[in-house]
Amino acid sequence: MKIRFKKTEIELIDGDITTLDVDAVVNAANSQLAHGGGVAGVISKKGGSAIQEESALWVKTRGPVHVGDVAITSAGDLPARYIIHAVGPHQGEGKEAEKLKHATLNSLKMADDRLLKSIAFPAISTGIFGYPMDKCAKIMLSAVKKYVGQETGLEHIIFCLFGEEAFNIFQKRFIRIFH
Repeated sequence: MKIRFKKTEIELIDGDITTLDVDAVVNAANSQLAHGGGVAGVISKKGGSAIQEESALWVKTRGPVHVGDVAITSAGDLPARYIIHAVGPHQGEGKEAEKLKHATLNSLKMADDRLLKSIAFPAISTGIFGYPMDKCAKIMLSAVKKYVGQETGLEHIIFCLFGEEAFNIFQKRFIRIFH
């Protein structure tokens, strides 16, 4: 499912984010950028050791990445050029919606700051962090709509969901928000 909003194509797909040939893939990360499980584990495994090494260097030189903030590394062996590591909230920690919105907007801003044209997002915080998929879809899609409503160089934004259930939840929200 695709729509053009202002100058940006926004697309939903059900697939494997590690296979996408985009400028940046967003990784649902933790504050220490330790990529052990979930989306982060798959990205690190398929992308090779360079991703974890660069992530460890980021944390060593700049400190942990706070919830709602982002870091960037190369994408190692993945088809993407970069990985933007976005730290989303854990369900129950408080102010989750605000933190998830900031993680999404900061990812988009990082991509724009690097003059990137395409970015792919997973459903941040919905795995082991336990955030509800429907709330995630509403917050992330609304943040993207707000962001691309302003001036941006991003031409293509993909939400790469894992599984039919996640795709269907995002699709319902996508229709409500963009139509």
